[in-house]
Amino acid sequence: MSTLAEKAARFLELHHQPTPLLLANAWDVGSAKLLASIGFQALATTSSGYAASLGRLDYGVTLEEALAHAAALVAATDVPVSADFEDGFAADAAGVAETVRLALDAGLAGCSVEDWDPREQRLYDVEEAAERVAAAAEAAHAGPVQLVLTARAENHLRGNPDVSDTVARLKAYQAAGADVLYAPALDRSEDLRELLAAVELPVNVLARSSTPPVAELSALGVKRISVGGGFAFAAYGAAVKAAGELLADGTYGFTELSAAGAKAVRSAFA
Repeated sequence: MSTLAEKAARFLELHHQPTPLLLANAWDVGSAKLLASIGFQALATTSSGYAASLGRLDYGVTLEEALAHAAALVAATDVPVSADFEDGFAADAAGVAETVRLALDAGLAGCSVEDWDPREQRLYDVEEAAERVAAAAEAAHAGPVQLVLTARAENHLRGNPDVSDTVARLKAYQAAGADVLYAPALDRSEDLRELLAAVELPVNVLARSSTPPVAELSALGVKRISVGGGFAFAAYGAAVKAAGELLADGTYGFTELSAAGAKAVRSAFA
């Protein structure tokens, strides 16, 4: 088994390859084992996917639950794991730093902190958000394990698709000490060119139906592509489709997909 320091170092290295790191977001221990077994070099949690596994909506998970969930995924595989920690589950910078220290205790190789306040339903001012990133970075990089900190600008998910403001925010988070930059839903090629020309750190892009293919993102210079809750909700969608077939048609075409899933599970869990 790799040490945490080795995993964290490896995770950072994976952001500096010629081609993007494809980061799979797992929503439970089984999906983590399955995704690692089929070749993903690193995993991340998904706040929305994990919440759904508990019968809740996104932002419905506590810090204690998120930490326990992350630790379970870390224990399930030997690949680096990063965690979606929303806004650090904290109202102030000191609380964000404490969350990052707890992330290290959980064995995580990385975590993300975003600039959306779910309690007040607002974007943090850029100065306040940068202070929070700086506190997180100090905690992430203070010890022998250099946890990989991803700073997220949430503009494009929160009704403010202002590319200039997003770029300014991510430049501020870069200056504050982040290791990776991420603006979920900013994925038009022209917007990514503007962002990538303005920053030096690796940039993550969220895979959506409108997102350019991996090869095009790679040519632009994107260094990481994650799926967020995409795989989790694809699994839920498959379950809904299978159940609908049985209820509406009384047929069992879903068993072909079930057989493929069972075969993958037997291979991953053996």
